[in-house]
Amino acid sequence: MKDKDNKKAKENENIEDVKEEKEVKSGEKASEEAKEVSETDKLKAELAEKEDKFLRLYAEYDNFRKRSQKEKSDIYESSKADIIKELLPVLDNFDRAAANAEADFEGYRKGIEIIFSQFLQFLEKFGVESYGEKGDKFDPNIHSAVMVIEDENFGENEIAEVFSKGYRLGDKIIREAVVKVANS
Repeated sequence: MKDKDNKKAKENENIEDVKEEKEVKSGEKASEEAKEVSETDKLKAELAEKEDKFLRLYAEYDNFRKRSQKEKSDIYESSKADIIKELLPVLDNFDRAAANAEADFEGYRKGIEIIFSQFLQFLEKFGVESYGEKGDKFDPNIHSAVMVIEDENFGENEIAEVFSKGYRLGDKIIREAVVKVANS
């Protein structure tokens, strides 16, 4: 009987061991599931944090872009106002000349020369230069040829006549000179 009892005791022990193993395994599974849930929550929180940072950065960039556009617009308007302010004395002198009905031809001519000189000073102050004189070499990048003539009094590709001067501001061409070119 002892053998039977020993056998039964061993079976009970085996059953207990299996139960313990199941409990350990289920505990490990629960622990793994808890870890997975924990890592998922961490990833979700990290994603939410990154999303928040992205949205803040996007909002900052959008504000910067709008601010830059407004500053650019303000600078443009301010520059226009400054230039017009500098031109107003020239306009005032034209008004004075037009209002002076008693002046003779020589007086008008002298007044127009003074105003013209004042306007050239204005252009010079802002760095605007005129170009395109009779005798200059023709350059298709800065001149616009509207006529071509053959004349032995001029050299090859020489400007024979200027219909309207060209103007540049530094390297930027504001208006091309309109010219007649000889011997091109």
